[in-house]
Amino acid sequence: MSRISAVDPTTAGKAKELLDGVKAQLGRVPNMMKVMAQSPAVLSGALSLSGALAGGTLKPELREQIAIAVSQANGCEYCLSAHTTMGKLRGLPPEELAAARKGQSVDPKAQAALDFALAIVAERGRVTDGAFTDIREAGYGDEEIAEIVANVALMIFTNYFNNVAQTKLDWPLVSLEQ
Repeated sequence: MSRISAVDPTTAGKAKELLDGVKAQLGRVPNMMKVMAQSPAVLSGALSLSGALAGGTLKPELREQIAIAVSQANGCEYCLSAHTTMGKLRGLPPEELAAARKGQSVDPKAQAALDFALAIVAERGRVTDGAFTDIREAGYGDEEIAEIVANVALMIFTNYFNNVAQTKLDWPLVSLEQ
């Protein structure tokens, strides 16, 4: 049972329109969104940042790899399960999904992004000059680097939110145990 109650999407008050939009996009309303709907401001903020990043320059597959790596690092089974499912839907093969949990990829450019994302998590944003040089040398420009930081920040927010709320899992379980 979640520590923060889920809101019924049909009676969500101010959040109803936001939850209706989630349902239109995903075909259902995940429990995380129902729990976030306790504060329409929280739900709106999460959806706004997620939507903005979806229109960015990073490929959807890489965003899912980052989400998986950060969720594993932060111990968030809810987000790990959700983004593994989303990664499958985006066409990531099982071996890439498993590798992302370890912060790894067979693609060298994706590997550099995962290394940088996990450095952001480990160093709380205070990445070393070496980590910054490495991401630049991998071919990432300012726009992409900014989006990696923002994707990590979004995942930290949702990971922490779900860890605090103990949101009831409504995705196929992907255990934190590897």
